[in-house]
Amino acid sequence: MASVKDVEKLTDDLGNLVEEMRNEVKNGADFERLMQIADEISEHADNAAQTFSSVNDTLMSRLSELGSGGGSSKRSSSSKSASSSSSSSGS
Repeated sequence: MASVKDVEKLTDDLGNLVEEMRNEVKNGADFERLMQIADEISEHADNAAQTFSSVNDTLMSRLSELGSGGGSSKRSSSSKSASSSSSSSGS
């Protein structure tokens, strides 16, 4: 499961790539390098979207469990987590 630390790392990587692109443009644009940087930014943005989605799904699922479970949610939460992590690791 993705974590907030993963999100921080992705945003740091994106920021570094954007800064690299700015420097490339300022220092005489090598369009081949700009294309490579843009591709990397695109890949990182896709990874960020997947990470945000995963974190959101996990949080919403947990909130749903807490809202509907009452006292039995603690016991069933462990088995739900185990089954959801085995099903999400295949994606």
